[in-house]
Amino acid sequence: MPGAGHRGAARARWLGTGLLGLFLVPVSLSLEVSVGKATTIYAVNGTEILLPCTFTSCFGFQNLRFWWSYNSSDTFKILIDGIVKNEKSDPKVKLKDDDRITLEGSVKEKMNNISILLRNLEFSDTGKYTCHVKNPKENYLQHQATIFLQVVDKLEEVDNTVTLIILAVVGGVIGFLIFILLVKKFIAFIIKKTQEKKKECLVSSSGNDNTENGLPGSKAEEKAPKKV
Repeated sequence: MPGAGHRGAARARWLGTGLLGLFLVPVSLSLEVSVGKATTIYAVNGTEILLPCTFTSCFGFQNLRFWWSYNSSDTFKILIDGIVKNEKSDPKVKLKDDDRITLEGSVKEKMNNISILLRNLEFSDTGKYTCHVKNPKENYLQHQATIFLQVVDKLEEVDNTVTLIILAVVGGVIGFLIFILLVKKFIAFIIKKTQEKKKECLVSSSGNDNTENGLPGSKAEEKAPKKV
């Protein structure tokens, strides 16, 4: 029967869509790793820099593994390797390649922070730093985020002269427009008051006794002519 076949195909499509949704939901709610909004950070040679990294998970985590890697044009190495036992335990370091590195992470206040501090910077520290996270509760899928560190001799001061000039010009134009509007309103106010005074004057003049002056609009009664 055509009707039965059509209903069977519809059920199959519905079932396929449902199964696809079940597979997509874990992906959309999976672990996320972030190193902040800046893709590149600058630091002066000989100083220290905090490389930020945080993670979030809607499923929770247990025995979560994290590590930082360094990658330049000719070098790749694992800087630090650690584990976060559960949501109430702070991150613990299992392996560290460089004594200049300190784990600054914590899960307090649900920050899930696994940032590292790199001290005594050298020019050779310039390169890509990637924060990796792997959660057993999510089938050990690996998530990561990368930030680029540029070690410089000194930080260049940003010249804001052009920006200040533009802001000054824009501010001046806006101020001039406001001044024009105020003048326009003031002139309109003066004209309105002048017209009101003229109107009051005309009304007042039309009610005066102008008999003696022989002006029209007099309120005096006309005297009858004398009989001869």
